[in-house]
Amino acid sequence: MPYYKTYWVYIITNRPNGTLYIGVTNNLNRRISEHSSGVGGLFSARYNLKRLVYFETFRDVRVAIAREKQLKRWHRQWKINLIESINPDWKDLML
Repeated sequence: MPYYKTYWVYIITNRPNGTLYIGVTNNLNRRISEHSSGVGGLFSARYNLKRLVYFETFRDVRVAIAREKQLKRWHRQWKINLIESINPDWKDLML
């Protein structure tokens, strides 16, 4: 049986409709833990971004990175609509 790596594109925030951060990782639990503890990056630490509100999974890192870049170019309202399409209450998906 072949082994496949999994990659995630994710969106975190500090509150519903708050500041949004989009990232890509090969270990979602570890990466969200890093953001939560303040070592996940300067931007997420500065804005206290800890709530995972959206994610997508990929088997190819190149596709995941392309999707991350695509989402980062989107208008804010498109990102909000995407989040609310699967998470209308902006619940923390890591809980």
